Amino acid sequence: MYIKGMKQREDGMSGFEDFRHLNIDWDLSPEDAVTLYLEWGNNDWRAPFPPVRSKEDYATYFVVDAWRTPPKVRLLRRNSEKLEELAEVELPEKLAADFAAEYGTLRGVFEPTPSIKAWLKAELE
Repeated sequence: MYIKGMKQREDGMSGFEDFRHLNIDWDLSPEDAVTLYLEWGNNDWRAPFPPVRSKEDYATYFVVDAWRTPPKVRLLRRNSEKLEELAEVELPEKLAADFAAEYGTLRGVFEPTPSIKAWLKAELE
């Protein structure tokens, strides 16, 4: 399967293992990432995350993009200036069904569910 940002894979694996060298923030939700990297949300008292102190501070995290069907998992890297999409992959059928069972037909960008995080962690090993 070919994934944006990843090498061509013939073995059916996602290819996320190409990014195992990155420090993934598994607890950073899309909402927290936006708050953290916007000037008005970047402070010590508001959240459990340390404030962004320079353009060299990055967060790398996963989101589930459910604006279209089937949902996709995106690996994002953000700093105070930009958001970079590192990779994108469709959810496997079982995980997409589990995601739909939890969120129904809601569209948007979501934090990965525990089962999706477990799958991603396994893919990164």
